[in-house]
Amino acid sequence: MLPLIPIAVQLAQFAPSLLRFFKAGDASTAVADQVASLAQQVSGAKTPAEALEAIKANAELQQQFNLRAMELDAQLDLAYLADRQSARARDIEFIKAGQHNTRADVMVGLAALGLIACLVVLTVFRGSIPGEVIGLISTIASLFGVCMRDAYQFEFGSSRGSREKDQLLQHRSGA
Repeated sequence: MLPLIPIAVQLAQFAPSLLRFFKAGDASTAVADQVASLAQQVSGAKTPAEALEAIKANAELQQQFNLRAMELDAQLDLAYLADRQSARARDIEFIKAGQHNTRADVMVGLAALGLIACLVVLTVFRGSIPGEVIGLISTIASLFGVCMRDAYQFEFGSSRGSREKDQLLQHRSGA
């Protein structure tokens, strides 16, 4: 049997919103299983590879897959939001108990320290280090920046687009 992630990524060309769920880890495998299963349901194929070929060859199946994938996308978003909400609820319980989430504070502090360290190295040693090292340190700084962004989004909410998506999901779930 072919690995499902490459098949699911190819299927995502017909439902691009699913691509954001394919990252490293077990979650991607679970999403790939769901996408492959969805493709098999839509196409009536026995294997994910057969489903991919059937969907590639038939515009009507592509449209059906896309519509069903949008439903799956909404379900995955709801699961993600529920997970984030439970993490926020955990933080609220810490605050109610008069405690701090030390682990989160240390994580954010180390991410900020890492970002600052990378920027200092890039500024101070820019003329004496090779371009490849500059690229590597810039990439590392970007990763620390993403960590900081995620921490801020967790604490303060995220963009207007995310709020609109949250409202749409609440509407779809009947909340």
